[in-house]
Amino acid sequence: MADAFSSSSETVIQRVVDVTAKTSTPAEKLGELYQIKKTCDFIHEHRFEKVALQFPDELLVDSVAVAGEIERNTNAKSYILGDTSYGSCCVDEVAAEHVGADCIVHYGSACLSPSKRLPLLYVFEKRAVDVENCASSFRELYPDKHSHIIILYDVNYAHAINNLLALLSPEYPNLVVSELLVEGEQCYSHGRIKRQADNAEQDDSQVIYQFGRQFALKSGLSITDYSMFYVGQEGATLRNFMMTWNRCSFCSFDPVTMKGRVESISINRALMKRYYAIERAKDANVVGILVGTLGVADYLSILEQLKETIKRAGKKSYMFAVGKLNVPKLANFLEIDIFVVIACPESSLLDSSEFYKPVVTPFEMEVACNKKREWSEDYVTDFRNLLPGGQSHVPLTDQQEAEDQTDISLITGALRSHSLLSSEPAEPSYGSSVVLRNQTLTVANTNSAASFLAGRSWRGLEQKLGETPVVKAVEGRRGIAIAYEDEGTSS
Repeated sequence: MADAFSSSSETVIQRVVDVTAKTSTPAEKLGELYQIKKTCDFIHEHRFEKVALQFPDELLVDSVAVAGEIERNTNAKSYILGDTSYGSCCVDEVAAEHVGADCIVHYGSACLSPSKRLPLLYVFEKRAVDVENCASSFRELYPDKHSHIIILYDVNYAHAINNLLALLSPEYPNLVVSELLVEGEQCYSHGRIKRQADNAEQDDSQVIYQFGRQFALKSGLSITDYSMFYVGQEGATLRNFMMTWNRCSFCSFDPVTMKGRVESISINRALMKRYYAIERAKDANVVGILVGTLGVADYLSILEQLKETIKRAGKKSYMFAVGKLNVPKLANFLEIDIFVVIACPESSLLDSSEFYKPVVTPFEMEVACNKKREWSEDYVTDFRNLLPGGQSHVPLTDQQEAEDQTDISLITGALRSHSLLSSEPAEPSYGSSVVLRNQTLTVANTNSAASFLAGRSWRGLEQKLGETPVVKAVEGRRGIAIAYEDEGTSS
């Protein structure tokens, strides 16, 4: 007999619920804002049957309406990807593959990191921007008409840049505007990277391609001869640009507040914070490698390179796949001295002040572990540049050369030696310490994390097969936690 206060589970599963598609965008503007016609043409042209629609949190309110329009105009089945596996700026190929999607349509802000698994279409928001006001702020910030300036912008304001250029180019002959250029043959949104070779052959200008942007410098000039003007709000994109091109002066225009300003953030102070994190990485014995992306191209290559770099520096490394990073997740691994995150350029520059242990980038970890890479003003946020063939690649230090080098910790003042764990015993004894002979005769722990785990009072859920006796099931307590039945009377 069914309980009067509960429903049949079978009825609940088979129940059909009518969902009314609510949207914050008027129906007449939905097609233009989300480029539904372009998306449907993309689906028709390639005959896709399953389409994954990836929305950031702020656009999920329109997701049902957009998916409905796409299904009404195509024969494809659409799936909405809400909670992304990692940052919303990256293409979530992992979630798309869970439903067997043939392609991905990415909406909103994007870091434009290359993806290679699935066909991809970017649909940027067309956020409003007062072009006249922006041009006026530009003139106030750059009174010298012959200044060499590069215009950068958030992807959501790309639609207004041509109008801005039309107002400013007659007055500023040395003005350069970057264009969006997504790498990879699987992306169908913009020009392919192979087009830049054609442009470079036309003149002697130097073509710069980075972070999905491309611009050409005049012959004889370098990037440090230019000033940067950014159109967009303060955030990860602007911070990434300022860290990478930190020897260029930056100004910005915020389309929301409609105010232009000289960026007052002390970039040298920011670099010093990162340098402090590098010193912490040099002192660390156990390193946690956080896999912060499964979609950015070459993430496996940088993972292997980091493991080898850390090993040659005499440190232990452990790999973690934890999805989106937060303080409680990383607090579970107290045996880790420092974390290094593999993510897109915009997601890797984390403010680790709230975390129990610092979180550094692959570039910072290489500075700490590879003696051939020196700290300088040039900062690398894109880990692909660190790989062989990349513009910032530095070969690893030779084994014998590394063993002969020691230095002093700027934090503790203690003597540091490298490559203590380069030649481990064939059968290490977990939880034990051994003395490895080298010139410094330093006592090293062969498995720091394992010994730490062995001494912990709580180790998580353990099976303990054969250690726990088998007992018959017994009847448990009844009632609620605040007042169980017969509480206090039973022995």
